[in-house]
Amino acid sequence: MCCPTAKSLYRESLLAGGTAATAALMEEFSEDAGHIRSIAKRLCSARTKGELGTLIAEEAQKFSLFELQVIGGRMYADVEKLPSPYRERIRPYFTEQIFGAYHRLVTLHRSGEFCRMGACLNDPAMFVEFCRMLPLGCFSWDDRSERNPHFRNPRYRLFYYLMAAFSMFVLDEPGHPVGMPFPGGFTVEKRNNEFYCPIRDREKEIFYSICNFCPAKQTDENRA
Repeated sequence: MCCPTAKSLYRESLLAGGTAATAALMEEFSEDAGHIRSIAKRLCSARTKGELGTLIAEEAQKFSLFELQVIGGRMYADVEKLPSPYRERIRPYFTEQIFGAYHRLVTLHRSGEFCRMGACLNDPAMFVEFCRMLPLGCFSWDDRSERNPHFRNPRYRLFYYLMAAFSMFVLDEPGHPVGMPFPGGFTVEKRNNEFYCPIRDREKEIFYSICNFCPAKQTDENRA
C-alpha cells in the first residue's frame, strides 16, 4: 500500500478538523501517518472481540522493548508534571491503563483465549468511529517542544490507542481503570456491573479523547 503524499495528508487533516500543527506533524511523519491509517483500516475489519483482540495483539507485539521503555519514560515524565500528592495517587492507575492492559493483552493472546472469543463487538458503530478517529488522533498532540527526541513519535500515541481499544471494545471496560482518581476527589467506579466516570461526557469537544468512545456512563450529577 502506497503512503499518501504529505500534501494529501495535510489537506486531509484540515478537512477532518485538525489544526495546522496536526497537519504539519503528519507531514513530518508522513510514512508513519500512512502506516497508522492502514492499521486503523485493518482493526476496523474486526467483527468479534476475539478478532479484534488478535489484531491488537499482533500490532502491539511489534513494539520493541526499547519503544516500550520510551513509552514508560514519557508517561513518567507526564505524571511528574502533575502536582503532589495527586501525581502519587494517579501514577499506578496510568501504569495499569497502559502496561497493565498490555500484559493482559499479551497473556490472552498467547493462551489462545482470543480464539475462543466469538462474541460480536458490543457497539460496532462506536468502534468504527474510533477507527476513523485513530489516524488523525495520533497526530493531534504537538510534541515539537518536547526536549527528548525519543518522545516525539506518533507510534507511541498509536500504542496508547491500541491499549484503549483493547480495554474498551474487547474487555468492555473503561479506558481509564476503575479507581482512577480525578481532580475534585472523584474516581472511575463500578456499580452493579456498570462503569461510571466523572469525565465521560466532558471531553466531547476533544475529538481524539478516548472518553468519547468509552463504555462507561457519566457519573450521576448528584454524585459527581
